[in-house]
Parts: sequence; C-alpha cells; structure tokens
Amino acid sequence: QVQLVESGGRLVQPGESLTLSCVASGQGSIITAMSWYRQAPGNQREHVATAANGPRVTYGDSVKGRFSIARDESKNTALLRMNSLKFEDTAVYFCAAQALEGSYVRDYWGQGTHVTVSS
Repeated sequence: QVQLVESGGRLVQPGESLTLSCVASGQGSIITAMSWYRQAPGNQREHVATAANGPRVTYGDSVKGRFSIARDESKNTALLRMNSLKFEDTAVYFCAAQALEGSYVRDYWGQGTHVTVSS
C-alpha cells in the first residue's frame, strides 16, 4: 500500500512560479515511477510529468519547457516545478505512483492540490 500526499497548491499570478511536492509512504511496495497529472473543471485528467526509475522523464506537450519534475527515489518524493504559469494551468494537480508489489503493479493516487492562476 502506498499513500501519497501532495502540497504546495495556491493562488498565483500569471508568469509566476510554483513548486508542488508529493511524498509517498507505505510498506511492502517498490515505487517504480511517480507522476503528476492535472484536471481542470470540465476537462479530463491530463498527464503533466512522469519520473520513472532509470531515470526516465516525460512531459505532457502543454507543459514542456515550463515544468520540470524532480524525483528523489531514496525519499520517495516528487517535486513539480512550474514556471511561467498561465491561466490555463489552473487545475487540481494529482500525484500518482506506480508500485511493484510482489508480482503485481498497482497505481496509487493522491487527493490533489489546487493551483489557481489568476490576476
């Protein structure tokens, strides 16, 4: 079992930067990847960034060049650094983890943290 706790969401102005934090905890699981997704009102959940063991990093097209993910495998944390924020970045941001539990791979989700970009 893995528990994920996100933090750092708040109201910011366009052009500002913000860092979100995700901490994973639990026992019996080997986390193989941590990701960030977001969901704006009325929209489907969108992939933002993934940092997998390796390390292998991927980004969603809408955030490439502005957002970066930093994962600490030893601490099971994942930071999402967001620069040059735009109105359309307003969303609930969710942390997700893929974990190996014996011969099973399971996905876990956090509760989300709200980011509002507004002037």
